[in-house]
Amino acid sequence: MEYVTVLVRTFVFYVIITLIYRFMGKREVGQLGIIDLIVSILIAELAAISIDNREESIFLSILPICLLVAIQFILSMISVSSNKFRNIVDGVPSVIISNGKINFKEMIKQRYNLDDLLTQLREQKIKTIEDVDFAILENNGTLSVFTKYDKRVGEYPLALILDGKIDFDTLRRINKSSNWLNGVLVDKKVKLEDVFYAFYSKNSLYIITKTS
Repeated sequence: MEYVTVLVRTFVFYVIITLIYRFMGKREVGQLGIIDLIVSILIAELAAISIDNREESIFLSILPICLLVAIQFILSMISVSSNKFRNIVDGVPSVIISNGKINFKEMIKQRYNLDDLLTQLREQKIKTIEDVDFAILENNGTLSVFTKYDKRVGEYPLALILDGKIDFDTLRRINKSSNWLNGVLVDKKVKLEDVFYAFYSKNSLYIITKTS
């Protein structure tokens, strides 16, 4: 009878967790944000405890799992509508190499050492740092690399505006001022709050509005 109970509980949690992950959205494990990862770990722990503890009702584990999913859903909605909250929770991509120069300050800030950089470059079959023009450490820990021999070199789009919010770090990186950006928006007859996404590439600003 105990074996049947374990099998039934395992099947029930398999179905529940499958439905939960479908509800949470289509993302690979490596692309999970901090909140998603924490919820995933806690759900797995609760399911394992419930399967092992056969004397307690299965609903004692299902209820906290439902609460975790509700919290994850609410925080995801806040993250979608608030760029500041999203940056706090998930962080922002970090430029590790810009125009062939290593940004050591950013590496120290991210606790990302030279061995980490070289390892990830080798994984992408890049022999030396000298071959790299841009390298961006993404939120999920992967390294996006643009080599000096890449046809896309010089075309890397630097995000300046996300959902009506100016990225001042990018603005400083391209040696532009807020007055310059506001002037461009005025010339294009676009209000800042109407901009969904704007990026800088090839000395030009490309704008996608929320009504596009």
